[in-house]
Amino acid sequence: GKTTMALAFSKALGLRYSRMQFTPDVLPSDITGFSMYDKGSGTFRYVPGSAMTNFFLADEINRASPKTQSALLEVMQEGRLTVDGKTYAVPQPFIVMATQNPFGSSGTQELPESQTDRFMIRITVGYPAREDEIHILSGESPAETLTPVISPAQLLALREEAGRIHVEDSLYGYMVDLARATRNHPDIRLGVSPRGTMCLAAMTKAHALMEGRAYATPDDVMTVAPYTLSHRISLTGDARYAGKTAESVLSSILSSLPLPSLKED
Repeated sequence: GKTTMALAFSKALGLRYSRMQFTPDVLPSDITGFSMYDKGSGTFRYVPGSAMTNFFLADEINRASPKTQSALLEVMQEGRLTVDGKTYAVPQPFIVMATQNPFGSSGTQELPESQTDRFMIRITVGYPAREDEIHILSGESPAETLTPVISPAQLLALREEAGRIHVEDSLYGYMVDLARATRNHPDIRLGVSPRGTMCLAAMTKAHALMEGRAYATPDDVMTVAPYTLSHRISLTGDARYAGKTAESVLSSILSSLPLPSLKED
């Protein structure tokens, strides 16, 4: 289901799609590409890896080794790849989507915190509704028949438009206070990084744009915060033993933090 969802996204967005099944034998060069000696010209030429695309699906990412997982760090943050000292920009727009098996499943390895921090959001698919599962049994695959609803150029334009959404300083302050609250909470071992705060601001603007507004509100922050911040929080052993989750601790912080007041025009 997760892979089908990723394929549906790529088709609806009209993006060039590449999928890699992450297994223990996958090497970093499979993702980044490598240099190959060309006997005819007497030079080395770059052979692109799977990440040289618009929409890259890292399927079951936590089955690969940490070294291979880390090969995604630069491209996810900078939109470029470095091979043998040479830098190659990936096509724009560039999106990485990853699926993972539940941690603790056979053959899985926990993602390093530096990598989970580079994923803007995390969602849980869960089980389908009864009617949807019946539809699945029919054998139809709607993802195969999807056609683009937007072009890559339009997607880039929407990204720029989202960046122009107005956010008041008091709302930025609320985002920072939220991140700082996770860093000082007794149940949290590792709180939200400044990169996480930046992603929260970007997602807040995107949500406001999707709601048809030119400005952001506290409701935008509260709507996207669980998906943007939960995977960036590491709980203490005592908190996990008590049955708490990152989502529940974040929810308690959101409910206790006073909302900012926005200026009225």
